[in-house]
Amino acid sequence: MTAASVAAAAPSYGRIADPRAADRLLWRMALEIADGAVVATGVASPLAVLAIALARATHAPRLTYLACVGSLNPAVSSLLGSSEDLAYLAGRSGEISIPDLFDHARRGRVDNVFFGAVEVDALGRTNLSAAGSLARPSVKFPGVVGACSLRRWCRRPVLVVPRQGRRSLVPQVAVRSTEDDARRTPLFTDLATFTVGAPGPVLEAIAPDSSLDEVRARTGFSYAVAGHLRSFPEPPDAVVETLRALDPAGFRGELVGAAS
Repeated sequence: MTAASVAAAAPSYGRIADPRAADRLLWRMALEIADGAVVATGVASPLAVLAIALARATHAPRLTYLACVGSLNPAVSSLLGSSEDLAYLAGRSGEISIPDLFDHARRGRVDNVFFGAVEVDALGRTNLSAAGSLARPSVKFPGVVGACSLRRWCRRPVLVVPRQGRRSLVPQVAVRSTEDDARRTPLFTDLATFTVGAPGPVLEAIAPDSSLDEVRARTGFSYAVAGHLRSFPEPPDAVVETLRALDPAGFRGELVGAAS
């Protein structure tokens, strides 16, 4: 999760009155992590850091966390302003380098990575690079970093767009930062859950306070609707309390929701 988090971030935090959209998204992300799974985060990944900490505190206490800051299994007691904060070295059981992380992924040892994007299209391709073209970009985004490799190598990639809108879910990305890799891939937003990739996207679930009309109005690509359309799971009270303890500053509320 790189560009989506950066592009969505506002200059101050904790001002969103209703954090339910963030809590629902983070709970869905956490539920993707099985107990005993190996998970990794890259740069600018605050929502992923929080989802991993939530999973560890609830149903997956035996997960293994490879953090790009250089720590193996850091003790994340609260979300910090930067996912590269050296405070995330605290409580680690060891050090891990970026080459080590990539080596583990290439060998099939990483189960989950959450990938953000400024744009995602119907085939699951993502753009973290630029608006317009690489030759003459109208806007330069943070960049691919390792997403183009890690997405292919991890066992279960999940795409996350925390603020769904027609500018983020597009018919075709302006720049292909990562390709679809012939796997059907989950795409989580604040509003919906899709499965993307060939032969085309399918809407699998929507937020309980949303509607099919709203999802359609905020989606730039065409999609099919699953025969059994589900509603997002509401996080239990204990999960909400855990998120409040992990994110007392309310960072998550500024990173999720309110796109057009």
